[in-house]
Amino acid sequence: MNTIIRKSVLSVAGLAFAGGVFAGPIAAHANPVDSKPVAVAVQTAKPQGDQSHITLNDEQSANVKAIIAATKKAGLPERAAIISIATSLQESKLENLGHLGDKNDHDSLGLFQQRPTSGWGTPEQITDPAYSTAAFLKGLKQVDGWQDMPLTDAAQTVQVSAYPDAYAQWEQQATDLVAQHWNS
Repeated sequence: MNTIIRKSVLSVAGLAFAGGVFAGPIAAHANPVDSKPVAVAVQTAKPQGDQSHITLNDEQSANVKAIIAATKKAGLPERAAIISIATSLQESKLENLGHLGDKNDHDSLGLFQQRPTSGWGTPEQITDPAYSTAAFLKGLKQVDGWQDMPLTDAAQTVQVSAYPDAYAQWEQQATDLVAQHWNS
């Protein structure tokens, strides 16, 4: 019975991912009002629920910077970086994880715990922080209204996690990290 449920869940997740991949990107256009730099709040609402926080080591900090660089390269705003970093905090604690063997019943890898068998890329690609972030952002761009939805909903729509509300606990730390590193 457990195998049937797991296969059903994986089938639904695969269909959701495939639907997102083939739906195409959504273009968002903004008209600048003034050419002067202004301070912009990147958090639109108070984070949902209790917040978690971890102290980052050098590797994790480098991965934050890689996520921010990939977000900028994709031409996306700070909110996309916040969602990406919060997702990575939940999935891997910002560690670029290889195959976890018995600790993991799937083939999830990298910062976002993406699966080669689910079409995210090769193991080499999804353990490259720039590639895995770009892949996550490609999925995020296909979520209609991601900019205005709660972080955990945007992340869940891309990731299709068994714990859909878990991303919310990292919103404040992700917001703080983006505020600290976006302009550095």
